[in-house]
Amino acid sequence: MSNTSEGSTRILVTGATGTVGREVVARLCDAGKPVTAAVRDPRAADVVPGVPTVRFDFEQPATYGPAFADHGALFLVRPPAITRVWSSIFPAIDAAVRAGVRHVVFLSLQGAEANPLVPHRWIEWKLASTDVTATLLRPSFFMQNLVTTHRREIARDGRLVVPAGTGRTAFIDARDIAAVAARVLIEPRYAGRAFELTGPAALTYHEVADVLSDVLGRTIRYDEPGVLDFLQHSRREGRPWPFILVMTGIYLTARFGGAARTTSTVASVLERPARSFRRFAEDYATAWERQRPA
Repeated sequence: MSNTSEGSTRILVTGATGTVGREVVARLCDAGKPVTAAVRDPRAADVVPGVPTVRFDFEQPATYGPAFADHGALFLVRPPAITRVWSSIFPAIDAAVRAGVRHVVFLSLQGAEANPLVPHRWIEWKLASTDVTATLLRPSFFMQNLVTTHRREIARDGRLVVPAGTGRTAFIDARDIAAVAARVLIEPRYAGRAFELTGPAALTYHEVADVLSDVLGRTIRYDEPGVLDFLQHSRREGRPWPFILVMTGIYLTARFGGAARTTSTVASVLERPARSFRRFAEDYATAWERQRPA
């Protein structure tokens, strides 16, 4: 499916200030492609210098039309706080199609196609039932979650608190996800396909803690906390309940062996190996530095 109108080659990136979205914007810029960063507040947004921004909020339908206008492709990221996707994400998809968007690349989740408990599954269903070409990216757990969601517990307490038991996870570097996303947004041969994205090896959280301990030069512990411990810890950390419940589902998938599958998709699309967890840890080591008392 194609659109030959002026502006049809411009790409709109949602989640443009996030872990993956920011990198997608940067990769598209490097490739010389016209890209717009969709952000809640263009005045306060920290995106790639020189990239045009447009105000967009999934929960503010008035922002849909101006944001989607003159864009032929969309990189779609579900904000973590949105779990009722039928009331905000679905209408946004419909508005994008009405505005002329013909290709949507959706940042989904490994195993989403068989897991009705995660909101990603319902977004995939919506895209499949909509008159748009959809390309699905199904990555495993982001390595970068250890420098966002779990940064403080690692830096402050030297602990990893996740209810994954001894299950293995095929962690992937978000920079690799973004590189794949940019490639499939640019090259028509990838349109309409689903890509399961993982790193090169599936690790237990004991192995993750060992790598972090080695790289940081101090002990990082993983004590195999249960679900109740994780829920209590997450509430103490101030995480909202919808986010906690989605994360719990993801960790339980790993606990019961559903996140261990590795693929060669990253290497196939990018023509280079996916980054290893050790390389990620070395690149981000300063993120886990202990903060000195004021």
